[in-house]
Amino acid sequence: MKRIISIQSHVVYGCAGNSSAVFPMRRSGMDVLPINTVQFSNHTQYAEGWKGMVMPAGQITELVEGLNNIGVLASVDAVLSGYLGSAEQGGEIVAAVEKLKASNPAAIYCCDPVMGHPEKGCIVAPGVAEFLKTKALAAADVMTPNLLELETLTDTEIHNLDEAIAACEQLLRQGVKMVVVKHLARAATSSERFEMLLATEQGCYLIARPLYEFEKQPVGVGDLISGLMLANLLAGFTAVEAFERTNAAVDAVLAETFKQQAYELQLIRAQESIASPVIYEHAKQVK
Repeated sequence: MKRIISIQSHVVYGCAGNSSAVFPMRRSGMDVLPINTVQFSNHTQYAEGWKGMVMPAGQITELVEGLNNIGVLASVDAVLSGYLGSAEQGGEIVAAVEKLKASNPAAIYCCDPVMGHPEKGCIVAPGVAEFLKTKALAAADVMTPNLLELETLTDTEIHNLDEAIAACEQLLRQGVKMVVVKHLARAATSSERFEMLLATEQGCYLIARPLYEFEKQPVGVGDLISGLMLANLLAGFTAVEAFERTNAAVDAVLAETFKQQAYELQLIRAQESIASPVIYEHAKQVK
């Protein structure tokens, strides 16, 4: 059984950060050790607001050291990071990755570079974006940005698929081994489908799934994508197979969420499709 340390936000109610990623990764057969960067009552896009706190500086380091003291850290196969409550937490994560790789050089660092989306109500602390562009990018094996984050990471404007591919290739040249663009948005080839892009040294691949007309778009889909992609890679699937399985599982979750007319992702109802996704869409090589 593969083991993942997942360092992200946590919400008491609903699905975002670890609350979106941990259960699906466990249903995919992973032993997941969650560390929370913030603990909120609910995600920040509720109009009524939220309560909670950013975890104090030093806590990530302390918890990782505790895992090391009991001999667990050396058995970890990957670190997944997502929403950060402060730029200082980013430094602690990179230090934890370095400590892990000193014990297990085969370990993977998958970075979901959450930079916020003020229009949606998702705001990150000062310095986080700069940390992600520099230290996180230099340390990561896998990056899972959305289109806006890909533009920030590469200092480019992206309007179409070719430009998205070029930006991903830029990250590959900088040492990242794999890039998953979780949402191509305006760079997609079709406005009637939800498209994602996978970029590796072996090639670039496009995949799509249906769009659902939600009254309010669910939150935490990106966290779900990143967690499942990493879990599928650790389960031994090739990059393309992992990409297809992730796409299928996420589609099943969204289909169930739409069926229930819910705002929060219906992970429990869709758990069998997470564990054993049925693949209807295959990735197409585009370069």
